[in-house]
This record gives sequence, structure tokens and C-alpha cells, in this order.
Amino acid sequence: MPFSQATVLDVLDLCGVAVFAASGAVLAIRRGFDIVGLLTLAFVAALGGGVLRDLILSQGIPVAFDDPNYAVVAFLTGMFVVPTHRLIERIWRPVLVLDAAGLGLFCVTGATLAAERGLAAIPAVMVGVVSATGGGVIRDVVAGEAPQVFQHDSVLYVIPAALGATVVVTAHGMGQLNLTVSLCAALGVTALRVAALHFGWHAPLPYRHSQQ
Repeated sequence: MPFSQATVLDVLDLCGVAVFAASGAVLAIRRGFDIVGLLTLAFVAALGGGVLRDLILSQGIPVAFDDPNYAVVAFLTGMFVVPTHRLIERIWRPVLVLDAAGLGLFCVTGATLAAERGLAAIPAVMVGVVSATGGGVIRDVVAGEAPQVFQHDSVLYVIPAALGATVVVTAHGMGQLNLTVSLCAALGVTALRVAALHFGWHAPLPYRHSQQ
């Protein structure tokens, strides 16, 4: 029995909640937070981007507050990280890799929902970017760190999300948006972000004249 587009979006959304919750929990452990701080950081990382998305789209109560599955997934993921964080820490740059996966998943769901609401292409892409980056920004601020997206030496972050959202919005406009396209867009964003981390790719800096 084929999945409906709504079911696919729900699954991708919950996957994004899980990976962002894990990134928040791992960061909390690195910062020495107690269990309350860990769960708080897991929740804001997991749900922040989706809440911003729903508020922008005027969807009433954000789905993160209306559907208990979102809070349950965030809570269970955070608790799972507690006994397994030493294993997770052995993974190459675990927080950033998890963040990359969340980036890909949320840019797809955000852009898809915006396109389905009838937003024009550019605003729909912007909603996808906000949805993808919002949770990470809130997570970093709560943890007392400068958000990666605003750091001058940050590797590609917004650009992969914007490219993935553009693919989704374009496919939707052509009537070709389906599960395969959505998954490929999410994987492409994740792969580009991880490659940028590995190779140190940066967005170009504005040219500045040297001071005499």
C-alpha cells in the first residue's frame, strides 16, 4: 500500500526531530549539562525549526505542540543518547553530522509544506531554510555558543538547505514531487553539508579593502 505524501512528510519530519534531538543531547553532554539541561537542549533543537515553520505558515497551533509524537520522539532520543554518548562521541564530528541530517530532512518538509500552502517559489525556499536552520540556531544559543550559521569561518550551512529547498519547490511546481525526489533532496543536502565539513568549504566572504 503506497504512502501518501502527508505520511511521507510526517515520517521525514519525525526523523528530523530525532536527529536534531540527538545533536542537542550530545552537545549538552559536551557542555556538562545535567539531565534537565540535556532534555531541554534536545527539545529546543528538535522542535525549534518546525515551530518557526508553522508560525510563519500560520498553521494555528504548531504541530510540535499539537501532536504528542513529536515530544515523545525528542524525549526518547534524548534519553537514548545518555547511555550511548560515549559510542556516539567516537563517530566523526557527531553533532555536526547529526545536524547535517536534520538540515536535509527539515529543509525538505519545510519547503514542501510552504509550496503546498501556495507560497511563491522564493518565499517557499526561505521557509525551507528557516525550518532547516532554526532548531540548530536556537540549540547553539541556548548552549551558549555562537550559531554556526553566523560564524565567519563556518562551512556551508544555509547554502545546502537553500539548494535542497529549491529542488523541492521546483519539483512541486512541475508536478513531479514524490518520495524519491524528497529523499534524494534530503540526502543531497546532508551529503553536501558533510562534504563541506570534511573539505572545509566556505561561502565567499565580501571583498574588503585592506586598511592602510
